[in-house]
Amino acid sequence: MKAKAAVFMGIDREFEVREFEVAQTPRGYGRSKLIASGICGTDIHIHRGKLDAPTPSIIGHEFVGRLEDLDTEEGQAYGLKAGDAVIADIAVPCGDCLLCRSGDDANCANMKVTNGGSIEEAPYLYGGYTEVNFTPLANLVRIPDELNPVVAATFACPGPTAIHACRLAEQAGVRFAGMGTAVVQGLGPVGCFALAYLKKAGIENIYAITAGDNSKREELAMELGAKRVFNLHREGTEAVTAALQKENSGLGVDLCFEASGAPQAVVQGMDVLRNRGVYLVPGQYSASGGITIQPQTITFKALHIIGSSQYSVIDVEQYLNFLIGNKDLHPLIDKMSSRYPIERINEAIADAKSGSNIKTLLV
Repeated sequence: MKAKAAVFMGIDREFEVREFEVAQTPRGYGRSKLIASGICGTDIHIHRGKLDAPTPSIIGHEFVGRLEDLDTEEGQAYGLKAGDAVIADIAVPCGDCLLCRSGDDANCANMKVTNGGSIEEAPYLYGGYTEVNFTPLANLVRIPDELNPVVAATFACPGPTAIHACRLAEQAGVRFAGMGTAVVQGLGPVGCFALAYLKKAGIENIYAITAGDNSKREELAMELGAKRVFNLHREGTEAVTAALQKENSGLGVDLCFEASGAPQAVVQGMDVLRNRGVYLVPGQYSASGGITIQPQTITFKALHIIGSSQYSVIDVEQYLNFLIGNKDLHPLIDKMSSRYPIERINEAIADAKSGSNIKTLLV
């Protein structure tokens, strides 16, 4: 049996679609057949040269598939069996460093990844851009039968990313239910999920900021719970900042969630927050250049700034529980994805780069 995969060949180069022999499943691994695999903003950063990845390789880390082959006894230890729909979680924490020992394995100092195997050695197919995937059983999260796995695939990475940032905030004493206003910077997949998640968390007034000219995204933001969408290109940064600073009787917003990835967004995020405001920053996930900030703003406002990069299996599980508890969102989520077969990988990458898609899936 053979399977197709899209192979990353280097910065700004076209992907090559190759066929690989489907090897025997190694002990401790599961072999899954593709249902849907997302193109992440991280993958776009890799293709643009803002994050490193070996070449040639199979990138991608948002694989959702149907588990086809595994050792039955090994699978039982993880609650898995053939036929289960699963999400492949990329992160492999060491378990021994200071962070892991303190229960913070998402920020492991020695983090490894499940998609780092060479395409020159069996079983070859570790990444997300492939029709068949091999992932350690410890990194497979079962999708409950009541969930459509394509719906689950839409935010398979953005959902846990946003949830982990919020979980870090809660661990630091932040109470979302007590907040009246929040703003989400960026309307990519992470920003869109954050809108829905913060709305369901009980924040009444949530605003969104976008820099593009995409009416479809702006309409979606309103459906997800935004009270208003500010457009930086149409309205200008100063006007948007001034409008948000009027919240809380002129103090500013309670919470800002950075999901744009634009370095300059950090300046505006700090400016729109009130004294003791909370800034969640999971979106700055590439080397996209530096900015000048006014550090006294942090001091005088006593800002609470929380960075967040990876996520852990518990966040994936919480994401699935969120979907189960909010089935009213499923029809909206289902229509958010644009879907491509593996053979159309270069078209999919181009459309994801252009911003014309809200979420791009390989199916």
